[in-house]
Formats: sequence, structure tokens, C-alpha cells
Amino acid sequence: MEVNIEEQFTKYEIARIIGARALQISMNAPLLIKISKEELELIKFDPIKIAEIELKSNILPITVKKPFPQKKEEALKRVKERKVTDEEKAKLEAEEEEGIEKEGEIMELATPDDEVEEVGGGDEGEERE
Repeated sequence: MEVNIEEQFTKYEIARIIGARALQISMNAPLLIKISKEELELIKFDPIKIAEIELKSNILPITVKKPFPQKKEEALKRVKERKVTDEEKAKLEAEEEEGIEKEGEIMELATPDDEVEEVGGGDEGEERE
């Protein structure tokens, strides 16, 4: 009795279920479905393939909890519009320009002619030049 599992679970849930069951099988958990010795040899005793067969036959006792969003009963409130004065606009623009200037200072790149200071390394007993 095979069931279309793609309709019930997402691909992520399927991967999680198969992975969890394959781990159990690889640790010698008993198989939940009768599989003949020839079929096991055909799939090379692969625990992932065995877990897939068990999942498709709808025999796994693994459940997936899918929480639904909470329903809110309260009415939504409307946000009041706030008018920005000309002074506030000017202040915001000035702060924005200062931020751009500061970023420009930080982003200066070192040139090959710049002196490089060596930091760390060596023992404390050594003298530095």
C-alpha cells in the first residue's frame, strides 16, 4: 500500500524522516517491513534505501508536528502619520552626509609605499630594533 508522500510532507520533512530512520537502521534497529534477502542484496543493504521503502509503504511511526500560526482576536491599530519638519529633514540630511564622509575615511586602502609595522612573534627576551 504505497502512498504519495510528496502530498503529505515537504522535501525537507522527507529528508529528515529518512535520515532519522536510516540512522536507526544503521544502528541495528529492527526493520518494520519484510524485505527478502534478494531485495536487500539488490539495494546493497543501504539503510537509506530501506528507510525510503519503509516511508513509501506508510509504516513508519514517525510524526511531523506542523504548528499553525496563532490567531489574534484583537483589531489592528492604525499608525498615526508623523509629519517631519524642515529642521528635522535638514538635521537628518546632515547626519547622513557626515556618515558618508566618515565611511570614506575608513575605507582608505594601504598603498605599497606605506610603512608596515610588524606585530607580535618572537620571544620576549629578544631585542627589537
